[in-house]
Amino acid sequence: MTVRRHPSGSISPVGWLPYAILVTGRRKGPFLLGFLRRRRERPGTLRAAESDDMRYLREWVSTRRGIEGYVEPRTAVTDTTLLLVAIDGEWTRRRVPSPQWAHEFANRAGIPSYDAAVVGYPARMREWNKRNRGRPRTAEEAE
Repeated sequence: MTVRRHPSGSISPVGWLPYAILVTGRRKGPFLLGFLRRRRERPGTLRAAESDDMRYLREWVSTRRGIEGYVEPRTAVTDTTLLLVAIDGEWTRRRVPSPQWAHEFANRAGIPSYDAAVVGYPARMREWNKRNRGRPRTAEEAE
């Protein structure tokens, strides 16, 4: 039986590889265990902002008063988002291509924009959430 050796002299560069891979040198096919395969799409995979999101933001701004924009930074789970909060506390959040795009969008729409990580969220948004807790969501809000 021939065992493949790593250039450093060790029997396996990765100690946990299955014995069949060490013996045959095969890295594909029936000997590759399922946990070693990379999944193509993982839950929580970042999605790019889409034109539907941009259209929705423009419509939302045009139908409400006293709007402020809060740019939320990219995290390990979500992409950069723009949170819009109206004067009554109603809010919406959508993905955007970049923080720069979000600030430019707000400037073009004539609304102030802030970095949410720096200034936090307005109290009127939390109050709106309290008033509307348990209320059934409409189809537009579920998008």
